[in-house]
Amino acid sequence: MTQPRPAGQHTVRRHNSALVLGAIADSPGISRAGVAARTGLTKATVSSLVDRAIVAGLVVDGEPAHREGPGRRGTALTLSPAGPHGLGVEIGVDYIATCLVDLTGRVSRQRIRPADNRAQPANRVLVKVARAIRSVFSELPVVVGGIGVAVPGLVENSTGLLRTAPNLGWRDVDIPAELRDRAALADIPVLAGNEANFAALGEMWSGEHPELRDFIHVSAEIGIGAGIVMDGTLFEGVRGFGGEIGHLSVDAKGPQCSCGARGCLEAVAGQDAILAQSGVSDVPALVARLESGDRKALTAVRPVARYLGTALSNVVNLLDVPTIVLGGTYAALGPWLQEPLQEELTLRVVSAAWSPITILQSTLGTEAAIRGAATSAVRAIIADPDPFITATVPG
Repeated sequence: MTQPRPAGQHTVRRHNSALVLGAIADSPGISRAGVAARTGLTKATVSSLVDRAIVAGLVVDGEPAHREGPGRRGTALTLSPAGPHGLGVEIGVDYIATCLVDLTGRVSRQRIRPADNRAQPANRVLVKVARAIRSVFSELPVVVGGIGVAVPGLVENSTGLLRTAPNLGWRDVDIPAELRDRAALADIPVLAGNEANFAALGEMWSGEHPELRDFIHVSAEIGIGAGIVMDGTLFEGVRGFGGEIGHLSVDAKGPQCSCGARGCLEAVAGQDAILAQSGVSDVPALVARLESGDRKALTAVRPVARYLGTALSNVVNLLDVPTIVLGGTYAALGPWLQEPLQEELTLRVVSAAWSPITILQSTLGTEAAIRGAATSAVRAIIADPDPFITATVPG
């Protein structure tokens, strides 16, 4: 049996750098003494690590920090908005989106490019994605410290491979490797993930429901996905394939889904199905019809709550998650879905009499996945800043 080896100096420094930056991220304006008290590190160690982070552009040393009582006040430490940014990229069925987020979580730039990716091979779409990434680099003078890529399919968490994306027709695509090569990304970390999972994280980190800790974020665009968060942690299954609520069967005799099965939630309650039933071309037009009381539009949306309630009740009964967040197209349709969906869940969830299910509408809507992807890249830097510092600070 191989015995564990003691941590080397670099390993200890890497761990301590993460402790220090995490303390600053959690308490903007904290002093060096405050960081030392919070982390248990010596003041000398904290001062050395903070100085390296400042030189690397991760931290700003600002005005004197607030102090109770007598004594010299330390300076306030905050994450630098001019430091490395996280770049979020979303490959949708009908668009490509990019979003830059700084270390403080502020969006610096966001752009959505309409594109019919459903009829295109992966290599052709990835050429367009690489072009979108390069345009971000050329247009804004910021350092990108990491890239998160949201895709509508199953991403294997151990390899980063997109195993299948039924609505794109893709199988076994190494998104990080392809983009690293096509966009000349060198050593910039690239993380690929399921768009529904990124959307759930985006809503938790950047949305306007700060109390969210245990919830299911279900979003509908061309496909339907669910991001499951429990105790503030994303649950994505053993291999990363969890949350595929769009492929739960809700009508055994229903239409064939893109996955090959029949009666999937996605096939009967996804965006395409809703628009086809309502006779309109896009979601804004559907919302306008609903607001005017159009009977055909109301008739198209009514069954969605029933199908969605059937699928979600199965998930709630299995996992005992107390809150549903409606995202994507469902967020836009929330005013018409909320009441009938609540009734369906009350009927079908066994514990509803003692623990009613809360239904919220996403405050980020269709932007949730791209925000989550960008912020994931930023949080990866904060969680492990030493590689970035080492590459930036000589010595």
